Amino acid sequence: MPDVIDISSLDFAYDRTKVLCGIDLQVESGTTLGLIGPNGGGKTTLVKLLLGILKPDRGTIRLAGLPPGKAVGRGDLIGYLPQNPPAATHISISVRQLVRLGLAGKTGIFRAHAPADVAFVDQLIERCELSSFADKPVSELSGGELQRTLIARAVAPRPRILILDEPTTGVDARGQQTFIELIQQLKTELGLTIIFVSHDLRAVTSISDRVACLSQHLHYHDTPRHMPAELVYKMFSCNLAAMGLGQPAVEHACAVHPVVDVFAADERR
Repeated sequence: MPDVIDISSLDFAYDRTKVLCGIDLQVESGTTLGLIGPNGGGKTTLVKLLLGILKPDRGTIRLAGLPPGKAVGRGDLIGYLPQNPPAATHISISVRQLVRLGLAGKTGIFRAHAPADVAFVDQLIERCELSSFADKPVSELSGGELQRTLIARAVAPRPRILILDEPTTGVDARGQQTFIELIQQLKTELGLTIIFVSHDLRAVTSISDRVACLSQHLHYHDTPRHMPAELVYKMFSCNLAAMGLGQPAVEHACAVHPVVDVFAADERR
């Protein structure tokens, strides 16, 4: 499959502080890339570069062959769910209206949406199990309901690429599983290519075809089950308790084994 995202020789710095150095990263169409790394490692900066919010100091980024600014400007190429998105809880807007806002970049704010797009939004509302409260004010939604609404908004224009920035933060284990199942289904149905940015190793390994580990440099880019344990130890201080492993066992694994077995276990689930 062709690469829908192509990053080559990418450097970026805030003033004189280097954040990203020599990043080369390709993402195949129709796959899910998990982007992990320590806090301050450059994950959010890379997302901002992909969205055209920042410009690289050196190197290139191409999204379906376009530079980020033009890709975002099309309105139907990139869907984005930001970390801690600003919720429209202070205004009277319904779930249906919020999801339809996802079409604004495609058709413009003041132009009527195409009937096919409106019909797709209605199908999407049903697909994301939002129908029973589609006309309910956003301010009255639970956390899980709001998350599904924001996902529906992100995919309303039927993008090719979906970028999810820490989407499971603050969501309990059951909610995470429901969210991951929904994302997998939408990926299959819409042919999405997904960038899943997270510090949650369990969530990343359960959804990703490949994983990229970023900490200023790109330290790893391969399947989750091949990720060296010593790299996990270096990047995350071996804090894998959230993945169901006791700390002593993890320390032993990092000291002895070349691969963290839990990645392979998650792939088999």
